[in-house]
Amino acid sequence: MQSVQEFGDNPVEVRETGHYTEEYIPSFVEKWDSLIDWGKRAESEGTFFIDLLRKRGVKSVLDVATGTGFHSVGLLAAGFETVSADGSADMLAMAFENGMARGGHIMRVVQADWRWLNRDVHGEYDAIVCLGNSFTHLFSERDRRKALAEFYAMLKHDGILVLDQRNYDAILDDGYTSKHRYYYCGEDVTVEPEYVDEGLCRMRYEFPDESIYHLNMFPLRKDYTRRLMAEVGFQRIDTYGDFQHTYRGEQPDFFVHVAEKEYRIEDEEDTQYSGAVGTARSYYNSSDADTFYSTVWGGEDIHIGLYERPGEPIADASRRTVERMAGKLDLTAESVVVDLGSGFGGSARHLAEAYGCRVFALNLSEVENRRHRELNAARGLSDRIEVVDGSFEDIPFADGKADVVWSQDAFLHSGNRVRVLEEAARVLKPGGRLIFTDPMAADGCDPAVLQPILDRIHLDDMGSPGFYTEALARLGFTPADPADGGFEELREHLVTHYARVLEETEHQESNGLARKVSHDYLIQMKKGLRHWVDGGQDRQLTWGIFQFVRDGNS
Repeated sequence: MQSVQEFGDNPVEVRETGHYTEEYIPSFVEKWDSLIDWGKRAESEGTFFIDLLRKRGVKSVLDVATGTGFHSVGLLAAGFETVSADGSADMLAMAFENGMARGGHIMRVVQADWRWLNRDVHGEYDAIVCLGNSFTHLFSERDRRKALAEFYAMLKHDGILVLDQRNYDAILDDGYTSKHRYYYCGEDVTVEPEYVDEGLCRMRYEFPDESIYHLNMFPLRKDYTRRLMAEVGFQRIDTYGDFQHTYRGEQPDFFVHVAEKEYRIEDEEDTQYSGAVGTARSYYNSSDADTFYSTVWGGEDIHIGLYERPGEPIADASRRTVERMAGKLDLTAESVVVDLGSGFGGSARHLAEAYGCRVFALNLSEVENRRHRELNAARGLSDRIEVVDGSFEDIPFADGKADVVWSQDAFLHSGNRVRVLEEAARVLKPGGRLIFTDPMAADGCDPAVLQPILDRIHLDDMGSPGFYTEALARLGFTPADPADGGFEELREHLVTHYARVLEETEHQESNGLARKVSHDYLIQMKKGLRHWVDGGQDRQLTWGIFQFVRDGNS
């Protein structure tokens, strides 16, 4: 019987999935219940898990991280048919004793490795629970994917997985703090990380008798865990912080993910969005994107700006683009403008306030549209601007009624840009104007250069000046200004803008943005911004203002 934890000469180099069975030695297992304190833990959790399972009609539960039995015993006491599994035989022995002592429950226990769960445990379950920060014992992504796949396979068609994890994002980004209220509730036990990097969190546990133990765990980031669940096949994933669905105001100690296996046919309202547009909709509806664009990108105008001096505020430059575009048009109070991809509505409000025109603002993100409507109401513009949820590939607007179709940096999100241009032609009056901007591939661009950007925005290709001018000509459009062929190229502002957004992101990240937006989102955003800057500097990407007139005979 192993009496001492063994981590070798360099403990922080021990990063193996199977090593946890050697870390839970008998003397540590014997102290585990004083660490979690069953009474206080039950008080802190309340009936969260029981209510969650009952609400979903769960009857059978597989507890794959039984430990000393806290949750299994609670599930049995609540009337759930429960099978209790764990990788540690010592933990299961203690769990069995606890089951007898705390209610006379004869527990069905199975020693099992998650990677081969179907081999060791049989049957299908309404729910699988993996609690106690146990999933972090898996050190390789392959093992994590395999375990999740095993969980998925053992669930009934409408089953759920409930998996928790420590808030490693906060530990990695801000250092360790704990309200000492959830999970580890023992008041006389000290728990703190001894070493942390992106691949290891080595936790130190000190007990009143001065005995010290350690656990080596992989520091799972919240969004990474959610992504793995989705990629394995789970359909809907809700995340709670310290047993609360809303937790943005305060960093929780623990996250609880509830993942549904059931596949549902898409809601009718979702079928109007093509693959690329649907991806963009999901992205802009996310909390990370909403917070980032409202905080960093310029407030009201979330598009590329025109810059007059280094370090100019993004909001000022972005508004200058709106003014430049509006100045090319002969707008009046009688004008009707259809704004495609209206975002937070900065352009629509400028047009309504400066010219008195009516704006039909179409946008795919319901989250952005809520903010748009609120800002309109605050400025007394709700009667001039109609905000509509929808796709620019199927514009819910009458034929031939718009004087202007306006868009800024939105068409790139379509997987069928010709369809978008056809819709613009349909809603425009004869002689009406189409004016838009779009980040694009330069004509003749090397496709390999685009791949990192396409991967970032989940697209197969991008438009180009040649593509747009040729497609518009086929649809009966002519350049508003023959001198520039309908396109005013402003590539240098694309470079300046994305460099400024990157600079502002890094500045705000060090001043609290990292507490509002996930680590993974910021990492990917900064990487994407650098690709845009590099592509523009290498003249592989471009940007500018298109303005075309719909033929009066079209």
